[in-house]
Amino acid sequence: MDIVQEIKKIIKGDVENTDEVLTKYSHDASLLEIRPQVVLFPRDSADVCAVVKWVKEQNEASARQGLAGNKYSITPRSAGTCMAGGAIGESIVMDFTRYMNVLGPVETVDEFSITPKYPNAHPVTISGRVSVMPGCYYRDFETATLEKGLLLPCYTASKSINAVGGMVGNNSAGEKTLQYGKTEDYVAELKVVFADGYEYVVKPLSKKELYNKIAQVDFEGSVYKEIYNLIKDNGMVIKSAKPQVSKNSAGYYLWNVYDAEKDIFDLTKIIVGSQGTLGIVTGITFHLVRTKPVSKLAVIFMKDLSRLGELVDAVLPHKPESIESYDDATMKLAIKFFPDFLKTKGVWGMFKFMFSFWPEAIMMLAGGMPKLILLVEFAGVEQSVVDKQSIDLVNAIKSFKYKTRITRNKTDADKYWDIRRESFALLRKHIKDKHTAPFIDDIIVPPQVLPEFLPKLRTILNQYPITYTIAGHAGNGNFHIIPLMDFSLPETGNIIIELSKKVYDLVLEYRGSTTAEHNDGIIRTPYLAQMYGDYVVSLFQKTKNIFDPANILNPGKKVGGTVAYIRDHIIKEKHDLSHKV
Repeated sequence: MDIVQEIKKIIKGDVENTDEVLTKYSHDASLLEIRPQVVLFPRDSADVCAVVKWVKEQNEASARQGLAGNKYSITPRSAGTCMAGGAIGESIVMDFTRYMNVLGPVETVDEFSITPKYPNAHPVTISGRVSVMPGCYYRDFETATLEKGLLLPCYTASKSINAVGGMVGNNSAGEKTLQYGKTEDYVAELKVVFADGYEYVVKPLSKKELYNKIAQVDFEGSVYKEIYNLIKDNGMVIKSAKPQVSKNSAGYYLWNVYDAEKDIFDLTKIIVGSQGTLGIVTGITFHLVRTKPVSKLAVIFMKDLSRLGELVDAVLPHKPESIESYDDATMKLAIKFFPDFLKTKGVWGMFKFMFSFWPEAIMMLAGGMPKLILLVEFAGVEQSVVDKQSIDLVNAIKSFKYKTRITRNKTDADKYWDIRRESFALLRKHIKDKHTAPFIDDIIVPPQVLPEFLPKLRTILNQYPITYTIAGHAGNGNFHIIPLMDFSLPETGNIIIELSKKVYDLVLEYRGSTTAEHNDGIIRTPYLAQMYGDYVVSLFQKTKNIFDPANILNPGKKVGGTVAYIRDHIIKEKHDLSHKV
């Protein structure tokens, strides 16, 4: 069978399988390489439905012939910036960015509050909403929302290159998550093509609406009925399985589906973060918040990590927008490759950028290089208010005796953000013949344990011949470690597998999560049993079976992955795996 010609008969979109296209779609931003059979570019949800039905029929015909395993499966993909291997697959890759990228009108709404689903979260005021297709790049999405003074606050550091479909698939988050929560908190409703090949609207349901769904004698009704029963029958186990950290993208979020306080049953809470394994998202309606036009950055230079947990506890009551961090290795990297920061700034910009570092230079000459630099950002409507918040914070933490600075203006603040966001790209650029290797790139532990956790983490990392920096979201205890490694060396695969287990053992010792925002994909799925135990993983498998009984939707992610599969699909030669964290 000519798969290209067969699929062209049933969809309006494009079907491609040239060597160039298949090579491109063999990669996302992960360290893995998997070559698909064909790449599709659907024009609308009808195309998506047609392909799902076609795949289902082909696999059923193959089974009738006595052939084992599925002949075809579907991997949904938007911008392909997934660092976990969630956007690559062996069969059909379905790319939404070419056609299914339409953004609806951005609307203001009567304001109401939501409370993000993490411990001790504060209510957030919702002021707008917008419907969008999954292939819309976030940069275009944000341009439209900002014109109305509105924002989707769970945006990622890769917001210039990622798409909103991937944000939903991964349950993404970023530097504002400390205040605002994750993508799951801003999804009002979804349009989803289930494994039966039909599109459904998925949104929060009252008990009466849920019972009406359960009463349906069709595939949708069976999904609601079986998920409801699974959650009801395993309520205590599911509740206790929920990681007690402020961000988590590991597993299926069974604990979030039923809100007992509001008596609401919401399947969007399990589809968000499922990486296209439970259904293919074709439309998203997001809640939006008002933008805050002014900001101020307070910078804290920590000479040691012994009081990091106490410091974070002291900062949080001041309600900052974000608490970001980077380590001394990152700062040394920025100094070493300082000229690279100047290339895009022009002559005057170069002098301003260099001059702006005089306070830090004097500070470091007097006291040495700090072990960790914390960036505490405040934002609001009035500059005088955020200025006072910054001053109040600095006064409140004087007893810690750390050197601090309050930035003078946006240029002064931007230099710290430049180092936080761009230093790893510089490292990748200047160290030849090595690749970024995201596999322990998204760990999270309670912030209070960081003084103990981080030195132990460094001890583990330093056992291996890798170059790395540590940066991340200190307010959440979420850190990104992405080593540079030589994939031509035979021992590289062994290091990745061995180091993953050691790091995750440490993370779980401190009751953390193996992934806060980058998700499981291929690279972390085999470690879910290590995190949750076999019984909870069996509930994940049952969830997958309920939504996708024939296993045609992005197989091998969330359930069914193996360490052997990772080892067999690690890239062998250099590719551009550009990404930001």
